[in-house]
Amino acid sequence: MRDLKPRQSLAQKLAESLRAKIDSGELTEGDKLPTEQQLSQEHGVSRTVVREAIATLRADRLIEAKQGSGAYVLGYKPPTAQQIWSGQAQTISSVIETLELRAAMEIEAAGLAAARCSPAQEARILERFRELGTSLDEHQTAQDADYQFHMAIAEATNNKQFVEFLQYLGRRTIPRAQLHLLNTEPEAALTMERNLLAEHEAILRAISARDVEGAREAMRVHLKGSLDRYRQLSLLNSQTNN
Repeated sequence: MRDLKPRQSLAQKLAESLRAKIDSGELTEGDKLPTEQQLSQEHGVSRTVVREAIATLRADRLIEAKQGSGAYVLGYKPPTAQQIWSGQAQTISSVIETLELRAAMEIEAAGLAAARCSPAQEARILERFRELGTSLDEHQTAQDADYQFHMAIAEATNNKQFVEFLQYLGRRTIPRAQLHLLNTEPEAALTMERNLLAEHEAILRAISARDVEGAREAMRVHLKGSLDRYRQLSLLNSQTNN
């Protein structure tokens, strides 16, 4: 039976490879990165993986994407306050606190997305859902794909405050790699992956149906499920340390 324990994803490996080129000076400020297709062919990965890697570097302020032009290397910038804060969010207790905060915002965001999203925004949410499914099928941590799914919903509210709030929290509020500690058995890990995907699909379906209350409820169920999973992990850690 295959080992379903999360490992460093292909997107993380590609992001680290590009980061190393920036750190070494091989890529300098203003340099344009190769296209998605070029990176995909060069590294033997899918374009979905390339997009996740690029999203990671954007979040770390190492590159910027210019619509219709491509991605460019930024000059080095010291970590911002929110980046430092996001790094601290790796503790389980901090993740739980952040999920509680996210619930207050994202439940309403899902409802607004159902009421306001354009066909193009709906298509983007669907695309991000499919990328999440691909990552889970490959038994990767899917952290970036998950974050991008929620970001697409925030964008579909057509209220920039939701987008900026989620950007402030950052993708490190979805440290999915820790959850494998709850499920050391392959079948249990597979069940959790299926449940996660089903929760996201319920949100997508409600938004596509323009079901405002259904979208809010689907997001509430998803975030409650996430809270329950991390609370189990917190309990497991406390039992291990005693």
